[in-house]
Amino acid sequence: MNDKIKILLVDDHLVVRAGFRMLLATGDSVEVIGEAERGEQAIQLYQELNPDMLVMDLSMPGIGGLETIRRIVQRDSQARILVFSVHHEQVYVSRALSAGALGYITKNSAPGILAEAIGAIMDGQCYVERGLIKESHETEQHSDHQATIASFSPREFDVFSLLAQGLTVHKIADQLCLGHKTVANYATQIKKKLQVDTTTELAHIAVNLGMMAR
Repeated sequence: MNDKIKILLVDDHLVVRAGFRMLLATGDSVEVIGEAERGEQAIQLYQELNPDMLVMDLSMPGIGGLETIRRIVQRDSQARILVFSVHHEQVYVSRALSAGALGYITKNSAPGILAEAIGAIMDGQCYVERGLIKESHETEQHSDHQATIASFSPREFDVFSLLAQGLTVHKIADQLCLGHKTVANYATQIKKKLQVDTTTELAHIAVNLGMMAR
Protein backbone atom coordinates (compact mmCIF):
# COMPACT_ATOMS: atom_id res chain seq x y z
CA MET A 1 0.00 0.00 0.00
CA ASN A 2 2.84 2.40 0.80
CA ASP A 3 4.98 1.45 -2.19
CA LYS A 4 3.31 3.89 -4.57
CA ILE A 5 5.51 6.45 -6.34
CA LYS A 6 4.90 9.80 -4.63
CA ILE A 7 4.51 12.61 -7.18
CA LEU A 8 4.54 16.38 -6.75
CA LEU A 9 2.76 18.10 -9.68
CA VAL A 10 3.89 21.58 -10.69
CA ASP A 11 1.86 23.61 -13.20
CA ASP A 12 0.31 27.06 -12.97
CA HIS A 13 -3.01 25.96 -14.50
CA LEU A 14 -5.51 24.22 -12.23
CA VAL A 15 -7.22 22.48 -15.16
CA VAL A 16 -3.91 21.09 -16.38
CA ARG A 17 -3.05 19.78 -12.91
CA ALA A 18 -6.46 18.12 -12.75
CA GLY A 19 -5.73 16.47 -16.09
CA PHE A 20 -2.32 15.28 -14.84
CA ARG A 21 -3.98 13.85 -11.76
CA MET A 22 -6.56 11.95 -13.81
CA LEU A 23 -3.90 10.64 -16.17
CA LEU A 24 -1.71 9.45 -13.32
CA ALA A 25 -4.69 7.93 -11.50
CA THR A 26 -5.26 5.44 -14.32
CA GLY A 27 -2.53 3.29 -12.77
CA ASP A 28 -2.28 2.05 -9.21
CA SER A 29 1.45 2.63 -8.77
CA VAL A 30 1.43 6.43 -8.50
CA GLU A 31 0.10 8.79 -5.83
CA VAL A 32 -0.06 12.57 -6.19
CA ILE A 33 0.88 13.91 -2.76
CA GLY A 34 0.98 17.62 -3.57
CA GLU A 35 0.48 20.31 -6.18
CA ALA A 36 2.20 23.65 -6.81
CA GLU A 37 1.44 26.43 -9.26
CA ARG A 38 4.80 28.19 -9.23
CA GLY A 39 8.45 27.39 -8.66
CA GLU A 40 8.85 28.96 -5.25
CA GLN A 41 5.95 26.87 -3.92
CA ALA A 42 7.35 23.74 -5.57
CA ILE A 43 10.70 24.15 -3.82
CA GLN A 44 9.00 24.56 -0.45
CA LEU A 45 6.70 21.57 -0.96
CA TYR A 46 9.58 19.44 -2.19
CA GLN A 47 11.38 20.02 1.10
CA GLU A 48 8.23 19.42 3.16
CA LEU A 49 6.78 16.39 1.34
CA ASN A 50 9.94 14.65 0.08
CA PRO A 51 8.29 13.26 -3.11
CA ASP A 52 9.85 10.52 -5.19
CA MET A 53 9.50 12.66 -8.31
CA LEU A 54 8.42 16.06 -9.60
CA VAL A 55 6.32 16.22 -12.76
CA MET A 56 6.46 19.83 -13.84
CA ASP A 57 5.90 22.38 -16.56
CA LEU A 58 8.52 24.95 -17.60
CA SER A 59 6.28 27.96 -18.19
CA MET A 60 5.02 29.48 -14.96
CA PRO A 61 5.14 32.82 -13.15
CA GLY A 62 7.81 33.68 -10.61
CA ILE A 63 11.24 32.13 -10.95
CA GLY A 64 10.11 29.86 -13.80
CA GLY A 65 10.57 26.17 -14.44
CA LEU A 66 14.23 26.08 -15.42
CA GLU A 67 15.35 28.00 -12.34
CA THR A 68 13.12 25.79 -10.19
CA ILE A 69 14.83 22.67 -11.54
CA ARG A 70 18.25 24.19 -10.96
CA ARG A 71 17.51 25.18 -7.35
CA ILE A 72 15.97 21.83 -6.41
CA VAL A 73 18.90 19.90 -7.89
CA GLN A 74 21.31 22.19 -6.02
CA ARG A 75 19.57 21.21 -2.77
CA ASP A 76 19.15 17.53 -3.67
CA SER A 77 21.43 16.07 -6.33
CA GLN A 78 19.30 12.90 -6.33
CA ALA A 79 16.09 14.75 -7.22
CA ARG A 80 14.04 13.08 -9.96
CA ILE A 81 12.41 15.67 -12.19
CA LEU A 82 10.27 14.97 -15.26
CA VAL A 83 9.35 17.94 -17.44
CA PHE A 84 5.86 17.69 -18.95
CA SER A 85 5.64 20.72 -21.24
CA VAL A 86 3.81 22.17 -24.21
CA HIS A 87 7.20 23.08 -25.71
CA HIS A 88 8.60 20.47 -28.08
CA GLU A 89 11.55 22.46 -29.44
CA GLN A 90 15.03 21.05 -28.89
CA VAL A 91 16.32 24.20 -27.18
CA TYR A 92 13.83 23.70 -24.31
CA VAL A 93 14.71 20.02 -23.97
CA SER A 94 18.42 20.81 -23.83
CA ARG A 95 17.94 23.59 -21.28
CA ALA A 96 15.82 21.41 -19.02
CA LEU A 97 18.24 18.49 -19.09
CA SER A 98 21.19 20.82 -18.51
CA ALA A 99 19.40 22.30 -15.49
CA GLY A 100 19.10 18.81 -13.99
CA ALA A 101 15.85 17.26 -15.22
CA LEU A 102 16.02 13.52 -15.87
CA GLY A 103 13.20 13.40 -18.40
CA TYR A 104 11.23 15.47 -20.88
CA ILE A 105 7.90 14.72 -22.56
CA THR A 106 5.28 16.91 -24.20
CA LYS A 107 1.70 17.47 -23.13
CA ASN A 108 0.40 16.14 -26.45
CA SER A 109 2.21 12.82 -26.05
CA ALA A 110 0.26 9.56 -25.84
CA PRO A 111 -1.16 8.87 -22.36
CA GLY A 112 1.07 5.85 -21.83
CA ILE A 113 4.21 7.95 -22.36
CA LEU A 114 3.80 9.69 -18.99
CA ALA A 115 3.69 6.40 -17.08
CA GLU A 116 6.56 5.04 -19.17
CA ALA A 117 8.69 8.10 -18.43
CA ILE A 118 7.97 7.94 -14.69
CA GLY A 119 8.87 4.25 -14.60
CA ALA A 120 12.10 4.77 -16.51
CA ILE A 121 13.25 7.62 -14.27
CA MET A 122 12.40 5.65 -11.12
CA ASP A 123 14.60 2.88 -12.53
CA GLY A 124 17.51 5.30 -12.76
CA GLN A 125 17.27 6.07 -16.46
CA CYS A 126 16.95 9.34 -18.34
CA TYR A 127 13.83 9.55 -20.53
CA VAL A 128 13.25 11.92 -23.46
CA GLU A 129 10.22 11.46 -25.68
CA ARG A 130 11.19 10.10 -29.07
CA GLY A 131 11.68 12.73 -31.76
CA LEU A 132 12.42 15.64 -29.42
CA ILE A 133 16.19 15.51 -29.91
CA LYS A 134 17.07 15.78 -33.58
CA GLU A 135 20.19 16.27 -35.64
CA SER A 136 20.81 19.90 -36.47
CA HIS A 137 21.03 21.02 -40.12
CA GLU A 138 20.82 24.78 -39.51
CA THR A 139 22.73 27.53 -41.24
CA GLU A 140 25.86 28.90 -39.59
CA GLN A 141 23.99 31.95 -38.26
CA HIS A 142 21.21 29.71 -36.94
CA SER A 143 23.80 27.59 -35.14
CA ASP A 144 25.49 30.70 -33.72
CA HIS A 145 22.18 31.93 -32.31
CA GLN A 146 21.43 28.50 -30.89
CA ALA A 147 24.83 28.35 -29.19
CA THR A 148 24.42 31.84 -27.77
CA ILE A 149 20.98 31.07 -26.35
CA ALA A 150 22.28 27.80 -24.92
CA SER A 151 24.84 29.83 -22.97
CA PHE A 152 22.19 32.11 -21.42
CA SER A 153 21.65 31.94 -17.68
CA PRO A 154 18.20 30.59 -16.65
CA ARG A 155 16.99 34.15 -16.00
CA GLU A 156 18.34 35.44 -19.33
CA PHE A 157 16.56 32.61 -21.12
CA ASP A 158 13.26 33.43 -19.39
CA VAL A 159 13.55 37.12 -20.29
CA PHE A 160 14.53 36.29 -23.88
CA SER A 161 11.51 33.98 -24.27
CA LEU A 162 9.08 36.59 -22.95
CA LEU A 163 10.60 39.42 -25.02
CA ALA A 164 10.28 37.24 -28.12
CA GLN A 165 6.61 36.68 -27.29
CA GLY A 166 6.08 40.45 -27.40
CA LEU A 167 5.81 41.22 -23.69
CA THR A 168 7.00 44.63 -22.54
CA VAL A 169 9.75 45.11 -19.97
CA HIS A 170 7.15 46.15 -17.38
CA LYS A 171 5.00 43.06 -17.98
CA ILE A 172 8.03 40.78 -17.82
CA ALA A 173 9.13 42.42 -14.57
CA ASP A 174 5.70 41.80 -13.06
CA GLN A 175 5.56 38.19 -14.24
CA LEU A 176 9.06 37.29 -13.06
CA CYS A 177 8.83 39.39 -9.88
CA LEU A 178 11.87 41.47 -10.87
CA GLY A 179 12.54 45.20 -10.95
CA HIS A 180 11.87 46.98 -14.23
CA LYS A 181 15.46 48.23 -14.39
CA THR A 182 16.76 44.69 -13.85
CA VAL A 183 14.69 43.36 -16.76
CA ALA A 184 15.77 46.28 -18.95
CA ASN A 185 19.41 45.42 -18.20
CA TYR A 186 18.77 41.77 -19.09
CA ALA A 187 17.12 42.85 -22.34
CA THR A 188 20.14 44.99 -23.24
CA GLN A 189 22.55 42.13 -22.49
CA ILE A 190 20.48 39.66 -24.51
CA LYS A 191 20.31 41.92 -27.58
CA LYS A 192 24.05 42.56 -27.35
CA LYS A 193 24.84 38.83 -27.15
CA LEU A 194 22.60 38.07 -30.14
CA GLN A 195 23.83 41.17 -32.00
CA VAL A 196 20.39 42.63 -32.62
CA ASP A 197 18.79 45.99 -31.85
CA THR A 198 15.06 45.31 -31.53
CA THR A 199 12.68 42.86 -29.89
CA THR A 200 11.26 42.15 -33.35
CA GLU A 201 14.65 40.70 -34.31
CA LEU A 202 14.60 38.62 -31.13
CA ALA A 203 11.20 37.27 -32.15
CA HIS A 204 12.55 36.36 -35.62
CA ILE A 205 15.40 34.41 -33.99
CA ALA A 206 12.95 32.57 -31.74
CA VAL A 207 10.79 31.67 -34.74
CA ASN A 208 13.77 30.47 -36.77
CA LEU A 209 14.89 28.25 -33.90
CA GLY A 210 11.41 26.73 -33.66
CA MET A 211 10.69 28.27 -30.26
CA MET A 212 7.61 30.10 -31.54
CA ALA A 213 5.04 29.57 -34.27
CA ARG A 214 5.49 31.49 -37.49
